[in-house]
Amino acid sequence: MEVKNKVKTLNDYETVYILKPEMSEDNVLNLLNKYQGILIDSQAKNIFIQNRGRRHLSYPIKKYHDGIYVQMNYSANGEVVKNLEREMRFEDSVLRILTMKQNEQN
Repeated sequence: MEVKNKVKTLNDYETVYILKPEMSEDNVLNLLNKYQGILIDSQAKNIFIQNRGRRHLSYPIKKYHDGIYVQMNYSANGEVVKNLEREMRFEDSVLRILTMKQNEQN
């Protein structure tokens, strides 16, 4: 019986997450490095992270009216996204997560 190597294609993703507003800059930086490390360990490519800063929310999330927005763009497969989001869900400081697959422009 022959086992075929399944080649996992890399797709471009954008993950935006909102952190609690009372987090210190050091704690925010630690989380950024933690999630970047997960992407690097998972062999994601073209990792680009931006701290968008503290913004007012359109509606309260978990009784918070402000949040710290962070945007991550990277190329990876679906398993990497699933693992990253699972790690984010375990973190109490993360209020909301949104990951979008980017369309390819031809």
